[in-house]
Amino acid sequence: MSYFLVFSVLEVFQEKKRPGLLCGEWVRKEKVGDGVGNCCRSPEYFLTSARGQPKHGLTQVSRWRPEPAEGGRTWEEVAQDTGMEKRPQDGRKGAPAREVSPVLGLLLAMALMNVLLYLCLDRLFVSPRRAAAGPGHCPYGSFRMGPMKTCSPWLSCQELGTEVRQLKRVGEGAVKRVFLSEWKERKVALSRLTGPEMKDDFLHGLQMLKSLQSKHVVTLLGFCEDDNTILTEYHPLGSLGRLEETLNLSRYQHVNTWQQRLQLAMDYVGIINYLHHSPLGTLVMCDSNDLPKTLSQYLLTSNFSIVVNDLDALPLVNRSAGTFVKCGHRELRGDFVAPEQLWPYGEDTPFQDHLMPPYDEKTDIWKIPDVSSFLLGQVEGSDMVRFHLFDIHKACKSQAPAERPTAQDILDTYQKVLDSLRDTVMSQTREML
Repeated sequence: MSYFLVFSVLEVFQEKKRPGLLCGEWVRKEKVGDGVGNCCRSPEYFLTSARGQPKHGLTQVSRWRPEPAEGGRTWEEVAQDTGMEKRPQDGRKGAPAREVSPVLGLLLAMALMNVLLYLCLDRLFVSPRRAAAGPGHCPYGSFRMGPMKTCSPWLSCQELGTEVRQLKRVGEGAVKRVFLSEWKERKVALSRLTGPEMKDDFLHGLQMLKSLQSKHVVTLLGFCEDDNTILTEYHPLGSLGRLEETLNLSRYQHVNTWQQRLQLAMDYVGIINYLHHSPLGTLVMCDSNDLPKTLSQYLLTSNFSIVVNDLDALPLVNRSAGTFVKCGHRELRGDFVAPEQLWPYGEDTPFQDHLMPPYDEKTDIWKIPDVSSFLLGQVEGSDMVRFHLFDIHKACKSQAPAERPTAQDILDTYQKVLDSLRDTVMSQTREML
């Protein structure tokens, strides 16, 4: 667009017609004629280029022919005279005007481009905050998704059986299988229990979905406990674990920036903060014993935000009642889990679940730096973001759970870093302009 603007301005100035006088010798000084003296005024203009040179010969510019006077030369003789002098009207010099106009045009175009760039900085360097109109805008027991303008009640067993058409299986976990389905020409996700031994976890996940509906949680559309099915909104971009695969697609290159990725990290921490302050109390995301498992619990929406999808393992911490949690009944290993989740009695003592000490929600805080690092990726500017998050991430890795920050503390720090880096980039760009 900038090049088009420059060339358009040049074209305007190049094609401008300038008035002038044709001075010929076909009229003697003593003949008054039209009162101009020894010069005859041309009734038309010269068409000149940006360099001030005529584009056409005199005979192409005007059909006007003065009558030759006694002792004077004919019009054709003057037209053929390559040394013919062109003088401006009223004795003003025309050459400087012809040289300055294109320069002024270029300066005008450059100034206009700078103004446009200056006004568009926010769009160039800052991803706009997404308006997440979640299911929380509907009363409990109803939902709204996509282009729906009004809230609809959760679908019943009968409606699930008659209105939902199952298409193909798109995922499977320990608790449920997920099928891409269709309801009223909309794509939806239908989950079915894998086996009776997992029914308690399945029903726990359903209860969490019903109780935690908000912008942080996938939208519940309906359920049927009789045949162990749950219907939720379908997100075609899939699991958060496919983030790199998705952002590598050409149609998503415009959002593959450190700003957008930091926003995703803020979405993730926002979900953890919501679970730690949920309407049900302090909940711990237990299905997070390694990075791939953790990422599989979340979905990437079409507007590039994150929602939690799998709520089958969300035990409750109740400090006042002295209730803490243990994520599963097996021994956990590796650096991804928090130190308090590891077997504390050494390899010489076999693991026994009843001897394993419980813990609290600070295990989720320990894992935030690893998840955020994955979300930031290796795009230009991501290392700069990591540098600014170093101190808060170091605090997340404190060996003592009580010394770790809260999810809200981390979220506040992320926001400050985003604002600071955004202002720095905008300031530098304005200085360049």
